[in-house]
Amino acid sequence: MSRTWLLRLVIAFSFAQAAVSMARPAVSYRALALGADERAVGVIAGVYALLPLFAAVPLGRRTDHGRCAPLLPVGVVLISGGCALSGLANSLAAMAAWSGVMGLGHLCFVIGAQSIVARQSAPDEQDRNFGHFTIGASLGQLIGPIAAGAVIGGPDMAGTSALALLVSAGVCAVALTSLWRIEFLRTEASSRTKEKAARVPVQRILRTRGVPGGIFISLAVLSATDILTAYLPVVGEHRGIAPSVVGVLLSLRAGATIACRLVMTPLIDWLGRAALIAATCLLAAVLCAGIALPVPVWALGVMLVLLGFCLGVGQPLSMTTVVQAAPPDARSTALALRLTGNRLGQVAAPASAGLVAGVAGTAAPFVMLGGLLLVAAGLGVRGGGGRTGRTRATGNTLRPPVRR
Repeated sequence: MSRTWLLRLVIAFSFAQAAVSMARPAVSYRALALGADERAVGVIAGVYALLPLFAAVPLGRRTDHGRCAPLLPVGVVLISGGCALSGLANSLAAMAAWSGVMGLGHLCFVIGAQSIVARQSAPDEQDRNFGHFTIGASLGQLIGPIAAGAVIGGPDMAGTSALALLVSAGVCAVALTSLWRIEFLRTEASSRTKEKAARVPVQRILRTRGVPGGIFISLAVLSATDILTAYLPVVGEHRGIAPSVVGVLLSLRAGATIACRLVMTPLIDWLGRAALIAATCLLAAVLCAGIALPVPVWALGVMLVLLGFCLGVGQPLSMTTVVQAAPPDARSTALALRLTGNRLGQVAAPASAGLVAGVAGTAAPFVMLGGLLLVAAGLGVRGGGGRTGRTRATGNTLRPPVRR
């Protein structure tokens, strides 16, 4: 694999994530235009994660045998198809179904890409490379909502949201141009060894110190990002904030996440991985609860910038935590279990948010997110779930070793 593999993955991930980030608010606006209430929006957002919930571990097993590259183009095709068919659907049930296809495609892409990063990165490069890899997601989350806000609006909300979904399908298809011949280089002998290796039981992986904590931290952070994307349009509708402004607000959050990941290594050197996770989750909990307050738009923007910076920490560092804690021959499966936790959160959190919003108002889900992030902060205080530093001997230090 050429040295450009990480850059090419970041570019492809940027286009795929931009498509998803454009499509998710578009799905919410189209559902509202078709007569959905807050509960229905929550259910549709949850279905996005339903198929991936059952597919993650089998796909992780596949990538533990080195067969990860085909997942990337398959993921792009499924995302594009789900976006396009969501735009053509005229019923809430059909929109939910195609939203599930979109989520399955995103899962395929992410599992394949994360496995490549884990295999191609030395242990002391994993924080940096996972951080750079997730910049692709943040770039997509920066561009997607702005594009959605630019397209959606006016009296024909159903028509403009459908157009946004069709555009997002085309954006995702561009990712294919960056995926040519991205594969993990392995010798025939190592391939045969992997093929014959016994599978590590899922229960053993989940009992490994560090894996459960990393999974929950990732679940909490992604749930916060996901509900922000799905429910900020609903909050905007109730507070009279235009879709274009909502798109800018979501993009401000994504831009702050990019800034966080660019300075990830100095932050880890300064605080250590566990303390950094704990501090950012705690501040994110306070900020999520603050969104429930009827603040002016400029204050909401400030909170989302700070929140985006805090949420930028959890995803890449939880990847490193899980990869370094898991048995060496089951790292892709462990990453898949982390993604299963993410998808479980994406199923349960929006559905719960829909119920909470229906009972206590559209801002209440953000208070719920605050509680979830407080638990994640507690796990961070305990060390991020276990072996969170890149250690070589005792496993007790939280700081990375000096590269020699």
